[in-house]
Amino acid sequence: MRRLLLITALLLSWQSASQAQEANPDDVNSVDAILTAVYDVISGPAGREIDWERFHSLFLPDTRLIPIVRDSTGAISYISWTPTEFMERTSEALLQDAFYELEIDRSAQHYGNLVHAFSTYESYRSLEEGTEPFTRGINSFQLLHKDNRWWIMTIFWQPEWPGLPIPVEYLPAGE
Repeated sequence: MRRLLLITALLLSWQSASQAQEANPDDVNSVDAILTAVYDVISGPAGREIDWERFHSLFLPDTRLIPIVRDSTGAISYISWTPTEFMERTSEALLQDAFYELEIDRSAQHYGNLVHAFSTYESYRSLEEGTEPFTRGINSFQLLHKDNRWWIMTIFWQPEWPGLPIPVEYLPAGE
């Protein structure tokens, strides 16, 4: 009986994990599509309904989202979140305030089923013409092509800080 309960529990957890990762094929059929989907799902006006199911469908279960941070003394550190932890930590702020993160440049290296993409972003509170970004930086995406789709393995990001400008090779031409 105990073994039957264990097998049932494992099957149910496997089933719910696989259901949670069902993605719109248009979101995961190319590197461009999956990166566009990430920016799209986290961006929008204040009070919007965030599609967290879509967000989760882009990631493998053990994906990490890792921002580089610094404290008031300037000491560098990082935070490491699962997609669920990211959702829990950011959903209130994303709901309360308008937030638009736009990709302005990208460079990528491909090998087999692996892609590493440096995606330069700017973040805005409004998309009105003339609005300046309140921050910008580089998202480093590690992607895996598996099961006829792309998966995000890691998003590791570095914001631009005073004294740490984004290198010109990661900015749009002419900037």
